[in-house]
Amino acid sequence: MKAVILTAGQGTRLRPVTLTMPKSLVPVANRWLIAYAIDVLKLAGLNDIGIVVNSLNSPIVSLLRNGKSLGVNIEYIVQENQKGLAHAIGLCKSFVGDEPFTVFLGDNIFQDRMTELLTSFADSGAEAKIVLGEVLDPTRFGIAEIEQGRIVRVVEKPQDPPSNLAITGVYLFRKSVFDAISRIKPSGRNELEITDAIQVLIGDGHPVASYELDGWWIDAGKPDAIIMANQLVLEELPYTPAPENGGQVEGNSEVSHRVLIGKNSRVIDSVIRGPVIIGEDTVICNSYVGPYTALGDNVVVEGSEIEASIVMKNCEIRNIQGRIDRSLLADNARVTSAPHMPVAHRFVLAENSYVQF
Repeated sequence: MKAVILTAGQGTRLRPVTLTMPKSLVPVANRWLIAYAIDVLKLAGLNDIGIVVNSLNSPIVSLLRNGKSLGVNIEYIVQENQKGLAHAIGLCKSFVGDEPFTVFLGDNIFQDRMTELLTSFADSGAEAKIVLGEVLDPTRFGIAEIEQGRIVRVVEKPQDPPSNLAITGVYLFRKSVFDAISRIKPSGRNELEITDAIQVLIGDGHPVASYELDGWWIDAGKPDAIIMANQLVLEELPYTPAPENGGQVEGNSEVSHRVLIGKNSRVIDSVIRGPVIIGEDTVICNSYVGPYTALGDNVVVEGSEIEASIVMKNCEIRNIQGRIDRSLLADNARVTSAPHMPVAHRFVLAENSYVQF
């Protein structure tokens, strides 16, 4: 069985971060989002993966290459125009051939490893299987209606939801889905909806089964969701003892357990309270780094406080009054205070930026 990961979307809800990087490359606990999907697939023995990108010039292609460094085999399928999930899946027909296959959205992250689901589908009697998760507000999601263990209807953002079970972005299909996709029409937003294709399968009498997730899942399409995903992943860091002074921890520093410090990074006269992950060649001086923070490679935090945040590589945070909280800083961002009078705020912000004082 093969696997497909969809990553061609523009990531508009995460701008300005995604103006310079695909959403699936946004780091969670210092790992790309897409790496978590690849982990799940590898665990189930699914090593042949097709990744749908919007261009072969995508950073995804240049960073992941053929997948050898990740222990998988990657091929790329180009979706030049984003015409919906069903359109993207339809482009994968030649890649998957006649085999059953699974589809993952590249911006979702799951606590559940789903290994038994992925390894058993090929020999099951289901024509398709859809992964579902409970949600508090089903009017915001594609929702499944289930009768006697089978999905009998899927509906997008219903005003009167038939259940609280949302479609989470993991699907298992057989080749019949390509015929179903060929028979649907664009929706009101001019996209081919995968929910419509699933409904065709149901209408044709094919058994469409469901799988309910065990544990949390995050659609990491917005900054708050990315921050939450980072917290949930860091929460699962295994216990590690607090590092002692000397080596990477210097001066009057206090570093708790569950703090991972990368190669050549230094903690100087600072307090670090885990769970925290710190990349390589990063310097933290006269600062406080609180729980659920991920600092990337080559970051400087000096004279500042930060907590529950993601700071990507090559960033600087210097001499900030007050605590930076639940923030997302993209590569090469600089947050500094004015070193001289008059004290003022100066901003250079991209579209959809958000600043709170």
